[in-house]
Amino acid sequence: MYNLPQEIEVWYIIPAVRKEFAKILTRKYKLTFEKTGKILGISKSAISQYLKRKRADKVKFPEKIKKEIEKSAGRVVKNESLALKEIIRILNLIKKSGCSCQACRKYNKGILKLCKTKPITGE
Repeated sequence: MYNLPQEIEVWYIIPAVRKEFAKILTRKYKLTFEKTGKILGISKSAISQYLKRKRADKVKFPEKIKKEIEKSAGRVVKNESLALKEIIRILNLIKKSGCSCQACRKYNKGILKLCKTKPITGE
């Protein structure tokens, strides 16, 4: 049995992206949990769980991705309506960098043999 790569993205990658955004928005930009949750489309209790490492603690991103999330957070603080666009941008970067394949390899044993796609690396 295996999970589709999209399931890995939903269960592991997207929560980890939200967690990184939450850390930056609350610590660097001093936004409240409620405001951060509103921007990210999740509850303030989810923000709390991210920051207490009770949620989304299984995927670690390389520094390059973390820096991109920080840039995105800066854009979102200036214009909250960019949040969805920026999260999608980050998810696309993660796919292109092969980070999602790393999560699949870790949490979906053997799927890459079935997938037969090669991670896209830097263009």
